Order: sequence, then C-alpha cells, then structure tokens
Amino acid sequence: MNTASDMHLCGKEFEWPTANNQVVVLNGDTRELICAIPDNSVQCAVTSPPYWGVRDYGVSDQIGAEPDLTAYVKSLVDVFREVRRVLTPDGTFWLNIGNTYSSGGRKWRDVDDKNKGRGMSYRPPTPEGFKKKDLIGVAWLLALECQRDGWYLRNDIIWYKPNCQPESVKDRLTVAHEYLFLFSKSERYYFDQDAIKQQTTNGDGLKNRRTVWSINTEPCPEAHFAVFPKALVRPCIMAGSCPNDVILDPFYGAGTTGIVAKELGRRCIGIELNREYIDIAQKRTAEVQGSLILEG
Repeated sequence: MNTASDMHLCGKEFEWPTANNQVVVLNGDTRELICAIPDNSVQCAVTSPPYWGVRDYGVSDQIGAEPDLTAYVKSLVDVFREVRRVLTPDGTFWLNIGNTYSSGGRKWRDVDDKNKGRGMSYRPPTPEGFKKKDLIGVAWLLALECQRDGWYLRNDIIWYKPNCQPESVKDRLTVAHEYLFLFSKSERYYFDQDAIKQQTTNGDGLKNRRTVWSINTEPCPEAHFAVFPKALVRPCIMAGSCPNDVILDPFYGAGTTGIVAKELGRRCIGIELNREYIDIAQKRTAEVQGSLILEG
C-alpha cells in the first residue's frame, strides 16, 4: 500500500488517507493533480463531473465551459484515462452524467430562480451535426468515448429523480433522470452483488439490484445547488470496494463521496478546483470526520 512518502503534489509530499484520517482533499485542477496518485492504488472511483454548458463554477479554464463539445468530451476522457491508471486491476469506476440540449439561438443562459448556479454569461453554440433545440446525448457520447479509450462499459443505470426540478417547457417532457455508468478496468473485477441486493416485491427474499434507481435529489443548505445524493453513491462504494479500501472522486464538489466513504469505513481522496466547494465539503464532512486533510 502506498504511504505519504509515495505521494507528491506540486513538489511536496502529501498525506495518503489513513485509518485515522480517512478523507484527504487536494485543492487544484484534477487534470494536474491526479498525475500524483500512484498506479494501481485506488480500488473504486465515483464521480459526477461538471456537465457541459450547464453551470458556471467561477473558475477559469473550467471543464464544462468549453465552446466545443468535442473538447469537453476529450477533457473528461483524458481525466478518466488517469482514473483507469490509478485503479487497481480489479477496480471499478462509477460515472454520473446528464444530457443537455443545444441552444434555441440564445448565447446566454437565463438566471433560474430554482437553481441560481445555472445563470451564465455564455452558452455553448450548437455543436456541428446538431440542430437548434436538439437533445445532445452528451452522457452517451462520453460513455462511448471512454469505452473506445479502453474502459469496459458494464452497465447504464438510470437515476430516476422523483423530486426532479420542474421545467416550464411546452414542447417536450420534463427531464427526470440522469445516467450512472459502471466501468471496469479489466474484464474481471471486484463486484459485491450481495452487498446491494434489494428486497423482492413480496418481501420474502432478496434480488439483484436493477438498473433503474429511484433516488431523490438532496438540497445543500450551504450551497445554491443540489448535491450528489448519498443514496446514489452508497451502492457504488458498497459494490465496488471493501472496508479500508481507497475511493477516489476526481471532481469532489461538496464532498458526498468522502462522507459516504467514511460512513462505510473506506478511505477517500478527493480533488476539487473550487475552494468555495471545499469549504462546503469541510462543513459537511464534519458530520463524520473532525476535519478534512486539505492539501494544495
């Protein structure tokens, strides 16, 4: 197992998560910092990266703000190639990603009273090959590029959101789902099916978990956006790892992956560019760990 002496960040050592300090967060661009994590050192990765053209995170050169869809997909495929490198040979990667629509002609996104983070001064142009108002299957475009890059694509899971955000659209249905893709590094990998089995309909036994998960979004009092729900992260970590294993979230956000990892007796490394989000994660993680180990 790797120790602190194996880990270097911007020319200095940083601390590998231990039994006493299970959640370590690196502050900086994941495209740079993930390179410091050793090969084959993480058992499971769970993340929800910035969606394309949906939210302004207030950071220059941010992933998700690329004017070109191809550049956005390439940026994430490059990051996830590093995720594959750091995973153990039997490791898994769980990716939550949603689709989006091309603009109807506007070059900005109006402020949304229900979601303050969605007001932006820019809006990506309609990608080549698409039409105005087209549904852009970003989730599947990304999943298929990851597959071509070497990942084994094992499941597409529908995250159904019963409390989805209302939409005022009049010419299509309200979107109430996102995708959760299960990837593996190798043909054979660790997967604890028993840990996430569900009750049968009549309640007299257990059945394998299905690929449609009904999970409410979770508000975050410290932020103006819904966070990665713990109920979405928990089965990923339970199926993909054992106690004391290391979990990675290269887009740590408000820290849900670390909180769930700690609750389940795992360790966690998170990488987050936005210091404001790390401050939010610090407050939320205090529920299960005195404080984050913050590096960078």
